[in-house]
Amino acid sequence: MPGYLGIDYGEKRIGLSWGDELGLATPLRAAVEKDEAGRWRRIGEVIAERGVTELVVGYPYNMDGSAGFKAREVDLFVRELERRFSLPVHLVDERLTSSVAEERFRARKRRVDRRSGEIDSHAASVILQDFLDRRHPPPDG
Repeated sequence: MPGYLGIDYGEKRIGLSWGDELGLATPLRAAVEKDEAGRWRRIGEVIAERGVTELVVGYPYNMDGSAGFKAREVDLFVRELERRFSLPVHLVDERLTSSVAEERFRARKRRVDRRSGEIDSHAASVILQDFLDRRHPPPDG
């Protein structure tokens, strides 16, 4: 049974979300450990605990569709994901996902400390949900 880990990469915070063939992305606790090794360890723990079979990473295209400086950072991160975990990695356009996640918190009149990684994990769930919706479209109703 496939299990997907959605990832919203950031230099200090890595948003994480979980989804499976049921097609619903759920935010998880973000990788917000102070050091890079700790963040990698957190990702590895989630992969092992959840039986992740595929990784879905938000890719930061510019608004004009080009790949900029931040995309190169994500490229390096993806190569390291592949090296460490030997799992398929899918890239999903992440333009505006953080804005969507922040808007959800505002709509619920909820304030969140950015450092908690909660918004990042909600952005990861938006990224993963987009992927799941394309992979497993809902039946016509």
